[in-house]
Amino acid sequence: MLELINDFLSGKVLIVLIVGLGSYFTIRSRFVQFRHFTHMFTVFRESLRCSTGQLSSFQALMLSLAGRVGAGNIAGVGIAVTLGGPGAVFWMWVTALVGMSTSFFECSLAQLYKRCDAEGRYHGGPSYYIQYGLGKRWLGMVMALLLLMTFGFAFNGLQSHAVSHSLNDAFGVSTTYSGIALAVLLSLVFIGGIKRIAKVADLLVPVKTLTYIAVTLYVIVLQFDHVPGMLLTIVKSAFGLDPAFGGLIGSAIVMGVKRGVFANEAGLGSAPNVAAVAQVEHPVAQGVVQAFSVFLDTFVICTCTALLILLSGFYTPGFEGDGIALTQNSLAAVVGEWGRVFISVALALFVFTSILYNYYLGENSLRFMVGDNRKVLFGYRALVLTLILWGAVENLSTVFAFADITMTLLAFVNLVALALLFKVGLRVMRDYDDQRRAGAKVPVFDAGKFTDLDLDPQAWPTTPAAQSPLAEQQPLIVVQAQR
Repeated sequence: MLELINDFLSGKVLIVLIVGLGSYFTIRSRFVQFRHFTHMFTVFRESLRCSTGQLSSFQALMLSLAGRVGAGNIAGVGIAVTLGGPGAVFWMWVTALVGMSTSFFECSLAQLYKRCDAEGRYHGGPSYYIQYGLGKRWLGMVMALLLLMTFGFAFNGLQSHAVSHSLNDAFGVSTTYSGIALAVLLSLVFIGGIKRIAKVADLLVPVKTLTYIAVTLYVIVLQFDHVPGMLLTIVKSAFGLDPAFGGLIGSAIVMGVKRGVFANEAGLGSAPNVAAVAQVEHPVAQGVVQAFSVFLDTFVICTCTALLILLSGFYTPGFEGDGIALTQNSLAAVVGEWGRVFISVALALFVFTSILYNYYLGENSLRFMVGDNRKVLFGYRALVLTLILWGAVENLSTVFAFADITMTLLAFVNLVALALLFKVGLRVMRDYDDQRRAGAKVPVFDAGKFTDLDLDPQAWPTTPAAQSPLAEQQPLIVVQAQR
């Protein structure tokens, strides 16, 4: 029954929602993901000036990549290629391309409607823009519950299962011992809250991402003469034009969209929870950063994994096996047995940071539902650690099917909310664009222009743009230029 429901929701509803609405957002915004692509480097540079004790745009990006760059980039791509053929990779690209605009708007709205608590920390996400943007707290509660069940619980168990079995395959380590070790290390980070999680992500995410890309690029370079032909095979297979994969066009589309969404999370409403925590001068600045996060996750990392598999010679049509084993064996076929070990270590790092991210999403959802209740938060931490131990040793096929269903429901609620708030998102985007056209290097949000919206005055005080800390430095620059 779960599989029937899952096939309908993720095979039909999810494709229409993600690709359809993502395309609509892209066209109506005049292809915002392309117009602001290079601008994100300016946003990073300016974020280094953040000295308020809040997270910067760069830290928020690292934290979101901690979740996006996870088992989906290794196991998910392997599953997509196994069940959908090379054409699934093309549909992952399509999903990411339109998903960049979706992520832009959901993260911009999360920044716009974020709230500041008594300790000066920011909180936000889909539940917040549903409550304060649409005035529907009940729907915000539904969103928070779905997010808690999907990321806080189900996905954490799945991530633990993936890494424990990978380590067992590569090193012969007992799944019980690896589950205990993972739970202990995570508990040390959980105690420090969002700031400690961000610090760990700052350290591990660049290391794990760059190392993984470097090794996969090494394999690709070794067989570079086959890359153009393989890219052509990916495109032809996506439309059923390659005889070897002609019967997989339906599976290619379904698996490409499903695994693409699982990998980059655009439209699910997960990344906005992290995007809202950052200290930025304008909500759109964080939308720009998070759109790039989708690009990096899918077009760079997932493509590296896909080419690693397809160029290795290990994969053949009709391959039977799990995604992790396929990726491990593909790398080992090219570089030797150390490739199998490398994938296990890389997956362990990917999973560790992903669980930190998933944990925070669940905690943020709990705060929305029950407030800052210490006993409830402590109970949540204990339950997450228990699920990590359980996931390490149990078969989670049923949990995976359940997680796919709740993920689709998440996308449904979030994308409907985004569609209803799209005019607000466009309005904020145009304010940002107008300031850039007027010559502003760092556009500053003036809440005085948006008094009709239910914004938090502590997060966005009604202050003229000229009083912004970054704007104060601009006259000095002008004077120096005149001299």
